[in-house]
Amino acid sequence: MTDSPPLDRRTVLGALATAGLGSLAGCSALGGGTENRDGDTSAVGSETARELATQFAPTLYFDAAEQWFPTDPRPYTTEQDGKTVVSGFDAFNGYHERKHETGEQAPDPTVFYNVVQYDDSPLAVVQYWLYSAFDQFSTNFHWHDWEVLHVFVDTEAGESVGVPQLYVASSHSRKVPNNEFLDPDPERPPRILSELGSHSSALSLNDRPDRFQRLPTGETFADITNRALDRLEDLEEIPVAYGLPRDEGARLPYVVPELDGVPLYENERLPSVTRDNLVDQALTVRSFDALTSPPADLPERSTGLVFAPNADTNTATAADADVEYTLVPTSEVEHIADFVGPQLSFEFAVPSFAEDAIASHITTTSTPWTQSRYENPAADISDPSHRAALAERYDSIDGPSTLNTVFVEVTDAVTSDDAPDGEGLTTKEPTVESVLLLESDPEAAPTFGGIGIVQDVPAGEHRITVNGAGVAPHSESVRVGESEDGFVAAGVDGEIPLVARESATKLEVDADGADSDLTVLALEDDFAGQLYDAPLSGPDAVYVHRGGAYTVEVRDTDDEIGAFRVNPDPNVDSDSSEPGSDIADAVRIDTPRTGKASLASYLADVAEETQAAVANVDDSTDGTDSQQTDDGDTSTGNQQTDNGGASNAVQGLAQALGAVAEAARRAAERADAGDRGQADANLDTVVSRLERVAERLAAARSDLPDELFQATERRLTQSRRRSEQAQNANKL
Repeated sequence: MTDSPPLDRRTVLGALATAGLGSLAGCSALGGGTENRDGDTSAVGSETARELATQFAPTLYFDAAEQWFPTDPRPYTTEQDGKTVVSGFDAFNGYHERKHETGEQAPDPTVFYNVVQYDDSPLAVVQYWLYSAFDQFSTNFHWHDWEVLHVFVDTEAGESVGVPQLYVASSHSRKVPNNEFLDPDPERPPRILSELGSHSSALSLNDRPDRFQRLPTGETFADITNRALDRLEDLEEIPVAYGLPRDEGARLPYVVPELDGVPLYENERLPSVTRDNLVDQALTVRSFDALTSPPADLPERSTGLVFAPNADTNTATAADADVEYTLVPTSEVEHIADFVGPQLSFEFAVPSFAEDAIASHITTTSTPWTQSRYENPAADISDPSHRAALAERYDSIDGPSTLNTVFVEVTDAVTSDDAPDGEGLTTKEPTVESVLLLESDPEAAPTFGGIGIVQDVPAGEHRITVNGAGVAPHSESVRVGESEDGFVAAGVDGEIPLVARESATKLEVDADGADSDLTVLALEDDFAGQLYDAPLSGPDAVYVHRGGAYTVEVRDTDDEIGAFRVNPDPNVDSDSSEPGSDIADAVRIDTPRTGKASLASYLADVAEETQAAVANVDDSTDGTDSQQTDDGDTSTGNQQTDNGGASNAVQGLAQALGAVAEAARRAAERADAGDRGQADANLDTVVSRLERVAERLAAARSDLPDELFQATERRLTQSRRRSEQAQNANKL
């Protein structure tokens, strides 16, 4: 097995810059959607269908820790109310029972195929459907699992039965962009890399058969031709497809599936299932909130069993396989009416005022032959450039339509080395993958390389929650369907920073205590910049890092602004010994007012906070050790002169900050008293005194610790902006 380069943005951008891959400039947000009007299809005759299915039958690569391989569900069918169904209990238990009895790692290895052709068109599609008895993923898990690979084929091009035009490999739900490849090599059948537990399908088409490659490297081409989004500068060159995160250096913790609060392996209806029959414990967490920080010791992906069509189908590929599978037409299982089982759900916290809410999401599996993509495979094309290419070649394929898409880039919020201790943050690439959940959609979508995409979202207001193992959840409202291209970036320009539970505290804003109708809540850290900016319609909360120094902003229906200074205690111990326990005592803003008084009070708070820090430096310089000179006098020699100058500069800065605080307090008092004229006069004084602070800061630069100088400089910039807002505020 060869090494795979990790998926990081620097590597991605550098590789794509040299490869020259384009982005989706001018294209609608991701995909096909429900508005496409593709032509009708008809089933292809059995002989031709078999020939096409044999020609493109994929080789399948599975993770070394995989438990559920593609099999035949028919041994587990039962009759219920006159219909043939497959029970989740019967399939899950029966599959492991067969493994125990036969000693086989993969009982009844089977791949089903369905072949349709668009009417009056040379375009046909071979579908390879893979059934597994169970799906255990990070948070999505369910009885039964069907994954599909679509091979779009031109039946009139070339000398063979068909020439491949496009591969589309399914990735989790249809809310997540699929892995796709346009114009593949006709002489190289597709290879599928199956994701551990979920069986999401990544493509492998280059010379590295058991690895997924998102980007071209050297002379090796990428395994997908999905294009990039051009809406966000940091990610404008990253191909948008789910890929195979654990093969790209990402850590992905799995969760133990439960039914009625009990692990499935303890359920009495599953006597053949043990803990060892689930995903390996080294990759598993019991729950997201059972950890105080993201797990750092998760094993990387390694290749296990390799499946290929049996020798009767393809002798060359079967010779190199661990397991040979049988190709079976789906018509032989279309009599199965349903795949059933009690709902399995996964719960995680959604930040809210006071106690966190709990959101449950569920996933279900329907029969392939009742899904729209069974008859119209083009419905599964998620890349608009691929759909556009097929539409140009074939009249039966409609062009791309606008598809509402919510995008996030998840990062980790950590303390900054450039900031004073406990007073500033930065963000970095995440150490583990996360999941996204829309309240309007019961199925969570995983991130890949920290990138999260949920597509085909109904227009309207939604609440999106991002969660992960060992981190505090993030939740905010997003409005979908208001842009022409359907694209919505949640967070701040798409970025959502998450905080390790051991470093998190909750910031609560009681909008009911405001004197106006608040509409927006925003949060800035002195060093990391803006971290949160979302609609506000009532009491709300956001988890923050205790090592940050924050400006909290609220805006109301009259576009009036309020600001508040928040400095959580970085030394408070979190209480995460029990799953779901409070992370730390919350910080609450009870009366989030807007207007001059609010902004002036904020200016005074920041000035006083900074004055105290600067004065502390001045106090430390006054304690210089004395020395005795030759004539017996006690002095500090040259050091006295140096420290005297330093002390003067630092004292001058502290005094200037104190003067700002004094004028700002007076402005707030006059605004509270309804005296607009005097409040504005005091704010004018604040502005002039801030310029004196800038002068004093420059003079004291060499005498201040670099961290404090940077913090003061950043707060000065913030104060200038807030003083201007205070001057312009109509509301007192």
